[in-house]
Amino acid sequence: MPDRSADALTLWRAFVPKWAHAPLSGEGAARFGGRWNPVGAPTIYAARELSTAWAEYNQGFVQHPALIAQLELRNASLADLTDPACLEAFGVSADIHRCEWRMLIDSGEIPPTHRLRERLLDLGHDGVIYPSFMSPGGTCVALWRWNAPGMPELAVVDPDGRMPKSSASWT
Repeated sequence: MPDRSADALTLWRAFVPKWAHAPLSGEGAARFGGRWNPVGAPTIYAARELSTAWAEYNQGFVQHPALIAQLELRNASLADLTDPACLEAFGVSADIHRCEWRMLIDSGEIPPTHRLRERLLDLGHDGVIYPSFMSPGGTCVALWRWNAPGMPELAVVDPDGRMPKSSASWT
């Protein structure tokens, strides 16, 4: 089992404001699938830099309204796929970061990122650190397990309690 870091990792997440009451659900990724998760698998996508979170959210398109939340992650085992030695240890090359995952899914194939996800989960990893596609030099995290007994702890940094507790403000 990989080591879980007790140190807090600060992450940034930009997401659709309508879901402000559920910033830790991962259900959007589960509904549509993503680079590091198949449809049906809740996943939190976040960035290690605020600017990267914004760039990844907008994907280079129109600047959509977003809610940006600071997250704190503890006790997670993340495979750092920005490290060439880590990539080599898992038998993959840096090309995995450029795979056309959406096109592969649309054609009924399983992207190599999804295959690697399964291997990493089997090895006890909770997620990955990977380079941002939209913000060169930035890094992102895809987290597959959190806030269940024995799993990593993920919390929104909200010292004044400003995040809504329900969707009532959007009806």
